[in-house]
This record gives sequence, C-alpha cells and structure tokens, in this order.
Amino acid sequence: MRWCKSIVSTPPLLQVRLVSQNPSLNREAAQARESQLERAAYERGLAEGEKRLAGQLLRQRAELIGLQNGVLASLRQAVPQVVAQCESGLIELALEVARKLVSGLPISLDMVETAVRAAIAQVEEKTEFDIFLNPEDLALLRQCYSPVLLPAPGNEAVQFHDSAEVSRGGCLVQTRFGAIDARRETKLELIRQSLAR
Repeated sequence: MRWCKSIVSTPPLLQVRLVSQNPSLNREAAQARESQLERAAYERGLAEGEKRLAGQLLRQRAELIGLQNGVLASLRQAVPQVVAQCESGLIELALEVARKLVSGLPISLDMVETAVRAAIAQVEEKTEFDIFLNPEDLALLRQCYSPVLLPAPGNEAVQFHDSAEVSRGGCLVQTRFGAIDARRETKLELIRQSLAR
C-alpha cells in the first residue's frame, strides 16, 4: 500500500518506528528487543550482585583481620606467661633433681668436714660459737679423730653438739650474733630463691 499524503501530528511523536507488514519480521524484532532487555537486566543484576558480594567480602575481611589481631594480641600476652611458667617449672625440676642427687650421695667424712669448715669460715675470729651436727655426722667426726673438732687458734671456745634438727651432711653454727645455717636443705632453698629472681 502506498501513502500519498503526509501525516501531521500536533504533539511530536517520539520513538516512532516503521512496522513492517510482515509478521515474522515483527516477531523477530520483538524477540530481539526482548533479548536485549533481558541481557540489560542480566547485566544490571550481575553488577548489583558483584557490588553486594564485594561489600560482604570487605566486611568478612575486616572481621577476619579483627579476629587475627585479637589472636595475635592474646599470643603476645600468653608467651611471657608461658615462658615464666616454663622457667619456674625448669627451676623446680632442676632443684628436685639436685635434691635427689644430693640425698642419694653417701655421707663421707670429707663431706661433713667441708660443711663445717665452710660454716666456720663465715664466723668472725675470737667469737664463741656452737656447732650443731646430725648425731651420726658428729659420731663420724669423733670416730675418725677429725682435725675439724680441734679448736683453731683464736677460736678455742668452740663446742660441738648433736642435733636431730640438722640433716646429714650439713651443720648449724650458733653465735651470740645469730645463726649460720649450712644445712643442705637451706642451701637448696637459697639456690631456689636466687634462681626465682
């Protein structure tokens, strides 16, 4: 069909298209248009989904960083405590091993004489003092006629006594100024205190 006259419209027409008389062309154009709208909707949905996913990933990443920082802070606080506990445990273990080794050693004359000499060395000269020994240690010194029992020059007023309070291998020296505790358990306790500092 042919048009001879012009069509005049008072309001201007927008987005006017020529529609073909062929229905298959109209269907194809509609399908193409529908496909184009569908693709555009898909692209918008994809972009929106990516935006939401990116926001969610950022939130999760921030949560993980916070959790990581918390774990690291806890570890920083825990490490010194673990080190202190390990040091304390090692000190206790070493002292217990030393105590068992020392208690397992047989008491000899040399050991008792060394303990007495070390204690006497801490006493000032010309001071009266009493030395307390385990009864078995004192008997050992007397039986062997130990020179430790003889008074040293300037310390003639030394007296030896037996005492059940003193463990084997140690001694206790009593002066008018105070006591010198040279018992084995006291020495171990002093070692423990010096290591605990």
